Amino acid sequence: MIDFEIPAELAAERDRVRQFVIDKIVPFERDPRLTQHGPTDELRQELVELARAERLLTVQAPVELGGRGLTHAEQAVLYEAAGWSTLGPVAMNCAAPDEGNMYLLSKIANPEQVRRFLAPVIAGHQRSVFAMTEPDGAGSDPAQLATEATFDGENFTVNGRKWLITGANGAKTWIIMARLAPNPHLPEGPTLFLTEGSTPGIVIERTMNTMDRNYVAGHGVVRFENLTLPKEALLGEAGQALRYAQLRLAPARLTHCMRWLGAAERAQSIAIAHAKTRTAFGKTIGEHQGVSFLLADNEIALHQCRLTIWHACWLMDRGEKARHESSIAKAYVSEELFKVADRCVQVLGGIGISDETVVEMIFRDMRAFRLYDGPTEVHKYAIGRKILR
Repeated sequence: MIDFEIPAELAAERDRVRQFVIDKIVPFERDPRLTQHGPTDELRQELVELARAERLLTVQAPVELGGRGLTHAEQAVLYEAAGWSTLGPVAMNCAAPDEGNMYLLSKIANPEQVRRFLAPVIAGHQRSVFAMTEPDGAGSDPAQLATEATFDGENFTVNGRKWLITGANGAKTWIIMARLAPNPHLPEGPTLFLTEGSTPGIVIERTMNTMDRNYVAGHGVVRFENLTLPKEALLGEAGQALRYAQLRLAPARLTHCMRWLGAAERAQSIAIAHAKTRTAFGKTIGEHQGVSFLLADNEIALHQCRLTIWHACWLMDRGEKARHESSIAKAYVSEELFKVADRCVQVLGGIGISDETVVEMIFRDMRAFRLYDGPTEVHKYAIGRKILR
């Protein structure tokens, strides 16, 4: 029998997370350190300390690494609560890309790499990046990876250019994907490397101007110029980067959905409050069918998105990879939540396109969400291939 009841202890923690975000984090939404390129690292550190004081920092991490070892279903409940503010996941250290990187490193990093690169990220002391996307190479199709690494038996040398590298400025833990050239020592092909952001050869060219502003330090353009890494920098097995990327991406698709569900709920609550008080033509606008139908459509979408997320989480908690279902969730939820945000803007009217509320920021960020971890079209292509086999 499928049980949709949230256990009492988890429900209480959900409410505690939501109240923490409302009381302690929402006031920072007007902080000047929330810039065009997202929160500054100074703001992130201040928010992290607030979550640490409430014992809400990095709750998703494995128990042996200081977290609570949450199931995917438990994450869905708490991340939705955290997402009430786009700064909530930043404070709780469960925002992208760190959340996905922590998950990946916890699965494939060796003990020394865990100590040096993962533990400080879990503790909230430093940030991480996943450097894969390229301007003329890897993106939706990672097989087009152009960045190359050579290996002489002792050191790797990496050359290439990346962009849309979230959080590149100031990040200390770097996961880099490059194509390992043929060599007599290791298998060739897409490979992951782990290093520090201060390593000579990592050149941050600039921060891109993008429509979203919820990720710390924004999205960077990065160049690798004869980046020399010791053999200990190899993350996992050589030639297995695409498999590892899928290991990271399936859960990451869902955690994106969880967090943005919370943001969409926030937008809906603002639109409802406005519809109850704003008047037009002799009554509140909520009493007009045109507005009430918009809000009803939102409520239906939020409910369906939550169930879609929960189902994929249920499968993963049973030990299934759920790649098909996570693709369905990412494609459906990202599109529906964008429609929710759009309808909220419409209900709010003129103030909906201003920064009088956070709805316009949520709307812009939701548009970008439709592209995170694969655009809708890529997921639909994968879904179509599976059902047509």
